[in-house]
Amino acid sequence: MKKENMEVLLEDISSKFDLVLEGHEVLRSEIRELGRKTDERFDLVDFKIDTLNKKIDAVADDVAAHRADTEAHDGVYRVKEG
Repeated sequence: MKKENMEVLLEDISSKFDLVLEGHEVLRSEIRELGRKTDERFDLVDFKIDTLNKKIDAVADDVAAHRADTEAHDGVYRVKEG
């Protein structure tokens, strides 16, 4: 193979290698962005679950207080299981 042909071949290989490196950098960037978005989504889901748990606890407390108040009025109100 002639020297000129070898140089052309090496330049072609070099340019293709650069394209592969560029593609990997784009993929790395997209993976980082996806990770960031995923973290944000999980933070939001965690917040919503915590908020929902607090509301459920508050409702349970209200129901317990209502039941205690109802049972305190013996003869007026009756709580029946059933």
